[in-house]
Amino acid sequence: MVERVVATDTALSLIEHMKNIHGSIMLYQSGGCCDGSVPMCYREGDFRIGDSDVYLGSLGSVPFYMHKSQYEYWKHTQLIIDAATGPGAEFSLDSIEEQHFITQSRVFTNEEYEEVKTLL
Repeated sequence: MVERVVATDTALSLIEHMKNIHGSIMLYQSGGCCDGSVPMCYREGDFRIGDSDVYLGSLGSVPFYMHKSQYEYWKHTQLIIDAATGPGAEFSLDSIEEQHFITQSRVFTNEEYEEVKTLL
């Protein structure tokens, strides 16, 4: 089964680091306001998921969401969550860390897209 969101080993290490510091966390793909289009890391419960948010999958047991309007732009791609050097977005828990989350992507093949479009 193809997944809509995956993480690199570097991102999974950062996820584990963030869980060790903050406990249960979640990731939410920012839509470009204020801090740009990056995965935002929050303590579970600090960011409210609503009916307009789409669950894309889990990364290292951490749920990953994005707003459905944002998903319309990204639905043909697999999101690849990675980590880069430097502090993260101002409103994200990784804002004071030595690494921050970033989003890369690749376009699904026609076969992969046929599979994932039925998952919502």
